[in-house]
Amino acid sequence: MQNPAILSRPFFEQKSRAFWMLQGAGWGGYLLLRAVSNFSNRSFSFEDLIRVTIESIVGYCLTLLLSALYGYYRRMPRISGILASVATLAGATIVYAMLTAFTVSVMRGDPGIELPLILGSLFLNFTVLAGWSALYFGINFYLIVEDQMDKMQLLESQASSAQLAMLRYQLNPHFLFNTLNSISTLVLLKQTDRANAMLARLSNFLRYTLANEPTAHVTLAQEVETLKLYLEIEKMRFDARLKPVFDIDPRAIKARLPSLLLQPLVENAIKYAVTPQEEGADITVVARLVGDRVQITVSDTGPGLIDAANRPSLSTGVGLTNIRERLAQAFGPDHRFDARTDPGGGFRVEIEIPYQVEQPSREAA
Repeated sequence: MQNPAILSRPFFEQKSRAFWMLQGAGWGGYLLLRAVSNFSNRSFSFEDLIRVTIESIVGYCLTLLLSALYGYYRRMPRISGILASVATLAGATIVYAMLTAFTVSVMRGDPGIELPLILGSLFLNFTVLAGWSALYFGINFYLIVEDQMDKMQLLESQASSAQLAMLRYQLNPHFLFNTLNSISTLVLLKQTDRANAMLARLSNFLRYTLANEPTAHVTLAQEVETLKLYLEIEKMRFDARLKPVFDIDPRAIKARLPSLLLQPLVENAIKYAVTPQEEGADITVVARLVGDRVQITVSDTGPGLIDAANRPSLSTGVGLTNIRERLAQAFGPDHRFDARTDPGGGFRVEIEIPYQVEQPSREAA
């Protein structure tokens, strides 16, 4: 079993245990240091060992009292707490020096408290207690900072998850509106077979989207299968006018990306390339693995971006902006997103993301 490092976070998970371990180790080390120092400076005597031991025990007890008082002062206003801590340290130093002087006088056989002995031990006692106090406040400050960082990371994670869920959920109402509108039209035209088929395919698509967490990553293979489910539904509306083409590199099918990332691009192509043209349009989805990068292209053979106002994104305000934000949330700056009109006509969106085959935080259902 691994021993926790003194300044690693797990060591302080149980603060009471950590305090007693540090207290015992600190004063045990102080006793050993003083004993070795006395032994090296002059001839070692049993009385010196007793005196140093008593001095260490007194210091141990005083610092226990200091820890209780410091804990109370930390709940006071900052200035008042600092002044009280300084005053307590000064008082503890004087008491420690007096007890040390009394111990020395007893060991000499002349019990009493002499001023020269007090002054002689005052500096050492102050150094020991001040060092202990500095460690006490330093460790507590470290723990406070760690707690604040943990809370900030938790809040950032929750905010990121909430934003990702919001971005993903923006897509479903828009797609659902279009599909239900088409089903309603088929029902009004009494084309019940086609309406039933569209409802069945819609249920398959929604089963997939609802089964997966909105912030989950899926493999490229899963994303392509979802696109095919979506296009089966749209095929009921456009028939031969909608001509999808998939060119997926087998080496890239395990790459992970945010779920339903490509669906808005295909929906965009249907709206601005297939719908306005009587002959329809081709919609091509290409994915390639280049080194450790996955390059995905969604293009169409429509009129392209003739006017910036004609094709900004999906009509509900999501689409290209949504995808940019989701990519930024998922990969930070380690991605590329480019949308442009091809010179020969048509609209093209290129996405480049790192090749990742695992998602540590969560998995898609």
